[in-house]
Amino acid sequence: MSDVLSADWVLPIEGPPIRDGAVAIEDGRIAAVGMRNDLGAGTHYEDAVLIPAFVNAHSHIEYAVYAGFGDGLGDFAEWITLHIERKARIGWDEYVDIARLGAAECLASGIGTIGDCSYSGAAAVACSDLGLRANVYLEVFGADPAPALESFAARRERVQDSLSERVRPGISPHAPYSVSLELYRAAAELGLPVATHISESRAEVNYLTTGEGPWGNYADLLVKPPGTTGTRLLAEHGLLGPNVVAAHCVMVDAEEIALLASSRTAVAHCPRSNSALGCGVAPLTELRNADVRVGVGTDSPASAPSFDFFEELRNVLFAARARARRPDVLSAADALELGTLGGARALGRGEEAGSLVPGKRADLAIVSLEGSAYLPVEDPAAAVVFGGSPERVLATYVDGEPRYERGGMDWHELTAAAHSARRAMLAVSTSADEAPVTAPRA
Repeated sequence: MSDVLSADWVLPIEGPPIRDGAVAIEDGRIAAVGMRNDLGAGTHYEDAVLIPAFVNAHSHIEYAVYAGFGDGLGDFAEWITLHIERKARIGWDEYVDIARLGAAECLASGIGTIGDCSYSGAAAVACSDLGLRANVYLEVFGADPAPALESFAARRERVQDSLSERVRPGISPHAPYSVSLELYRAAAELGLPVATHISESRAEVNYLTTGEGPWGNYADLLVKPPGTTGTRLLAEHGLLGPNVVAAHCVMVDAEEIALLASSRTAVAHCPRSNSALGCGVAPLTELRNADVRVGVGTDSPASAPSFDFFEELRNVLFAARARARRPDVLSAADALELGTLGGARALGRGEEAGSLVPGKRADLAIVSLEGSAYLPVEDPAAAVVFGGSPERVLATYVDGEPRYERGGMDWHELTAAAHSARRAMLAVSTSADEAPVTAPRA
């Protein structure tokens, strides 16, 4: 027996909008998409749009309570050093508590799938418990592959019971400035999905190519600069490819875009994070014109303010138009596709998520437009992108199950545990024998 969900509009993504549309669900998959009158009675959402659940192509849900940490510090190296010091103050249970809140906030924003770079592995536990679909990329750092892979294996073993077809393991060599070429090779040899951070800032590119600039003061914390950019380095050694997601790619030139395209490497575009950290505006139009697979990521509240995917999509659109100085360079429908099917394809999940097509997993979200300035609806994609917010998400389904319903989650329990962990990270010893921990200044 099928479950039928209908709304004033259905946006399949791979097909035109359907007025008074419906989706039939059987055994966790989409059985049919069409007109409400054709698919029969079910649950109808008035003044609402039914969309594929969003795909967050780059997140860090273990940083859900890191909002404001180090905001406005002079350079990126100072900012990341502060985070390293603070997360060292908490342990496994706190990581899980924070990740659970992050997973819940993603679901509440209409997100059904994430590509999460996970420091501890707690993201796998949280996604398994709360029902998110996920690629969980366990992070590795350093120059020597042996201890890095030993740590990776231990963290994977710790979360093994949380891994499944829905929650898949991956590996994240953090970035070309924090990971040696040898460790990148060793990570690739595992045959897992890979996520890495590439060309996020001008200071990063300057350090990698010359060893100079503000990051030169942190050389003892970083790997030896290779004398070239991260994109060129990985491409030269065959370490880009269709199973790789490169987050950010703000500072990439035409040659590097061509390398990403020819290797079929995906890019996770994170405009709010890039703006908040003063990194710049990624060349989204150029990436799309080169047929690079691009998805949208919120990054984490450590840089972007939240997991609000609607706000991220608006920034995708505004940044692209501002960079090109043209309002027609990216439409709301384009932005919505990047945040759904684009992200699914970037994560290697395009055959099962990102659009409302019979046979795919039934991952979808219902967005209310009641009281919205976009009601009555002229363009349903614009109404969702410009008028949507987590407060307007009525429900988020993953595998045909409502993983989130407005008003139906115990937010008090989730937030109390996570905020306790934040207090521990912010605590500073008052002992006369121990100086407060702060980030070093360049």
